Amino acid sequence: MTARNDEALIEEVKRKFAEHLEANQFRKTPERFAILQEIYRRNDHFDAEALYIHMKNQNYRVSRATVYNTLDLLVSCDLVKRHQFGKNLALYEKSYGFKQHDHLICADCGKVFEFCDPRIQQIKDTMGELLKFKVTHHSLNLYGKCNGACDRKPEES
Repeated sequence: MTARNDEALIEEVKRKFAEHLEANQFRKTPERFAILQEIYRRNDHFDAEALYIHMKNQNYRVSRATVYNTLDLLVSCDLVKRHQFGKNLALYEKSYGFKQHDHLICADCGKVFEFCDPRIQQIKDTMGELLKFKVTHHSLNLYGKCNGACDRKPEES
């Protein structure tokens, strides 16, 4: 995406978020919109604590609770997806305007690789037709090892 497209996307998600907040009678605070903007400037999976620390380092005045609560609001209006990749730590990623994709997760280092394979869409469509079921979305996580290219080793138990 170009910088112009990024800014247009950010404006669109801000509008959608504002509509969601109004419809559910939540306050539209500058902190919530700053969190949304920072998420949509990222290109990775992140945890709430990493987002909080990043925002503090950028001199935003947001509390840890505001970050967690805003993430919950963003998940509830489908602007952010929450993933639980087999650990006690939830990871998040922006989701509005992005193609459905799947994940490979390294069991050693936890690194997440995204991939998109049209055959998965075909399976989804075929199963929906066969079972007369309207599939709205899916989640596929494949676990394995990065073939020795891990950033870090697994934690000792």
